[in-house]
Amino acid sequence: MKLDVGGKEVFAYTANHELDPAKRTVVFVHGAGLDHSWFGLQSRYFGYHGWNVLAVDLPGHGRSEGPPLTAVPAMADWLVKLLGAAKIERVSLVGHSMGTLVALDCAARHPALVERVALIATAQPMKVSDAFLDAAKRNSYDAFDMSTIWGHAPQVPLGGNPNPGMWMYGDTQARLERLAPGVLYADLKASNDYVFPGGVKRPVLFILGKRDVMTPPRAAKTLQEQIPGAQTVLIDFSGHSLMAEAPDATLDALIKFLQP
Repeated sequence: MKLDVGGKEVFAYTANHELDPAKRTVVFVHGAGLDHSWFGLQSRYFGYHGWNVLAVDLPGHGRSEGPPLTAVPAMADWLVKLLGAAKIERVSLVGHSMGTLVALDCAARHPALVERVALIATAQPMKVSDAFLDAAKRNSYDAFDMSTIWGHAPQVPLGGNPNPGMWMYGDTQARLERLAPGVLYADLKASNDYVFPGGVKRPVLFILGKRDVMTPPRAAKTLQEQIPGAQTVLIDFSGHSLMAEAPDATLDALIKFLQP
């Protein structure tokens, strides 16, 4: 689906279904340097099981026009405008990495819009190393390598992919290579600088990878303490890219959390 948001063309994957006001809606928000396709299995499942699905491409990512937004609150406000353009009034939000911060900020500042929030691979603060930021700022391919290698558990290059026919390293790098200069840096800097304001009163689920080195489970502790009653699912053997590394376990956790 293509939408106009602030005079820019925006793309959101809908699982090839028209939006139906009578259905519940789940919105997927990708992480730094990625796009809607990162949620391929999960978005398709909900789209074919009675939900409206919007897996968005943030500005400057995937099929959405740029420039990229440079702050998490601006991304959250943009998301509210996109939902207005789609005529959607209530959603459940699923975010990955930087997308978790967008989802949290949206739920904190626009509570009437949000029903539930699922956070896949999150941390607060979501600090990014100086070397990673510098490489991204220089548009060096080193930043793509850092994002790819650190974004997966150590066993990923050894084979045994749970998604047959998918090369996880190559898939990630292909997405990053399509970015315009400066987009990855804008994402990383926005994640690094964001401070969660608190105040989320909706049900929240943490889905964390036990072998995640970018946002290790311990890095979510501060957020977990700020959101009383939040649920947590810890997935063994997965790193930061849970939707690809542990697709079934991630989907199972989302189904259990989101289904009425």
